[in-house]
Amino acid sequence: MDDMNRGEGPVIIAVCGKGGVGKTSVSAMIARCLAADANKQLLAIDADPAVGLATALGISVRQTVDDVRNLIIQDLKSGQGKNKAELMARIDYQMLDTLAEHGNTAFLAIGRPEDEGCYCRLNSFLRAMIAKLAHSFDYVVIDAEAGIEQINRRVMEMVTHLILVSDGSLKSHNVAGMIAGVAKRYAAFREIGLLVNRCRPGDEKNRLPSLGDIPMLGAIPEDDTIREFDAAGKPFFSMPSCAALRAVEDAVAGIIGAAKTAAASGPG
Repeated sequence: MDDMNRGEGPVIIAVCGKGGVGKTSVSAMIARCLAADANKQLLAIDADPAVGLATALGISVRQTVDDVRNLIIQDLKSGQGKNKAELMARIDYQMLDTLAEHGNTAFLAIGRPEDEGCYCRLNSFLRAMIAKLAHSFDYVVIDAEAGIEQINRRVMEMVTHLILVSDGSLKSHNVAGMIAGVAKRYAAFREIGLLVNRCRPGDEKNRLPSLGDIPMLGAIPEDDTIREFDAAGKPFFSMPSCAALRAVEDAVAGIIGAAKTAAASGPG
């Protein structure tokens, strides 16, 4: 895919939260919403080693970021990586070969390193790949690893919009607050907000304490359609309109609207 001059650069959205809050389903719905504009190019990144986003989007992964990293390591060990220009060309080729495509959506998965203790190096390699690829797309959606590790490793330093996902529990809400605190030190995002997932009747989001200056982007209701698609492994790209998807569409419209306003106003 050719590089494009995008002025302010792509909108890079990272979806973060405690494990078990439905972060991957939310990421898949955000990707579906953004991919609905056929004139825009979307890069979806599964930065969680569990590779759940690939299943949610119905995309087959042939090669992961960790696979590319291992190939480069093998080249270096065999002596093929001594020429820097050739090595960089091989990395570029391998990165493009790693991308799986579905319409106007490209997909990249981090994978799971086999060697214990490899996540630091893998996260660093992922950061470099994001930096290399992002500007070829209008939108980037990152389904981040649960918790704060990737933010702590500065994988998210290029993120423009950070979406924290919580459910109705105080524990997940507190984790969202912790992630926000770490992100403010390590990431240079323009916007941050909270999405409360699986809300039940009674508007339980109002029972949760404030996260300070972090705005509420919306509440995603408990929805049987999401449960059905998750259980059956159906691709979210084929999901019909439902209450949960409409809630995410409203949140995404707000995010993209804010991004367009910021780009139009320019510096100062």
